[in-house]
Amino acid sequence: MKRCVIVGGAPIGNYQMIKEALRADDCMVYCDSGLRHETGIGRMADLIVGDFDSHENPGRDAETIVLPTEKDDTDTFFAVKEMMRRGYEDFLLIGMLGMRMDHSLGNLSILMHLYHAGKKALLLDDWSEMEIVGRTPSYIADRFPFFSVINLGGSARRIHIDNAKYPLAGSEIAWDYQYGISNEPLPGETASVYAEEGEVLLIRIFEQ
Repeated sequence: MKRCVIVGGAPIGNYQMIKEALRADDCMVYCDSGLRHETGIGRMADLIVGDFDSHENPGRDAETIVLPTEKDDTDTFFAVKEMMRRGYEDFLLIGMLGMRMDHSLGNLSILMHLYHAGKKALLLDDWSEMEIVGRTPSYIADRFPFFSVINLGGSARRIHIDNAKYPLAGSEIAWDYQYGISNEPLPGETASVYAEEGEVLLIRIFEQ
């Protein structure tokens, strides 16, 4: 399944890790100031989206969608919806977290939007990879030293965590008591997470 990579303007420190995560047939979409990562990532844009309030429109041959500065959608959210409209089912989001908390939280909500739309989505930054998990279990190999489970929407119930230092068996992580931080897969085991009701944010932490 061909994947769409959406690049935002948040800082990226480890371009090599990004390069290793990319596939040869990925469709690269750069959103406004995400264009500053194009050289570091080493992949030219297939599509450029933005109102260009934080980066100059490069004005080159790549397909470009110029958005108004006053709009409901952020440039990134518009790009995601546009690529969904074009039929993409698999998304990798990079350059999404850091600097402004409002944009970071908004970009995290894109994961939930894609999940509810039935799409596959992963958000990648310098320290971790993130995805939304519901009734279908997701797995954490022991090469990840830590992982966290957060009740992002506050509606998840009967959460299960297996093969981990701190297991759960049908318990609740309340929105105002996020105690699922910094768990660990058991040595030599693959941990798993799922929620019988609602969804949680799973964050796998890379070894630094």
